[in-house]
Amino acid sequence: MQTEFIIETRGSGLYEITGRLCDWLETRGDGVVTLFIRHSSASLLIQENADPDVQADLADYFARLVPPADTPQMRWLRHTAEGPDDMPAHIKAAMLPVSLSIPVAGGRPLLGTWQGVFVFEHRARPQHRRVAIRMLGG
Repeated sequence: MQTEFIIETRGSGLYEITGRLCDWLETRGDGVVTLFIRHSSASLLIQENADPDVQADLADYFARLVPPADTPQMRWLRHTAEGPDDMPAHIKAAMLPVSLSIPVAGGRPLLGTWQGVFVFEHRARPQHRRVAIRMLGG
């Protein structure tokens, strides 16, 4: 069984998709669900979903770690034709996971109490992100 989620982002940041994933898994039984983001400038994360400050701090950290290409410390970048946020987005996606595997029992992902599944958008402009999802086993 597989599907694809389209995630509408409003710019850089973390977008929780746990609820959509849980809804899709609800009748799927036991096994492992895999998720794969079909883009080279966004990532997938399992991260705390209780305090929104965690997501804001993560986004701020990566923005400081890999700033836009038009900042002085990033002038060495060659790939700038798609805007100052594009190559930094590729760098962030190279550092973070683009796929996840999560065990499933009784149609529920076996996430920890405070864990959620997120698309981490690295581009500044709104995007349509595709996440392929497949349930194995069961």
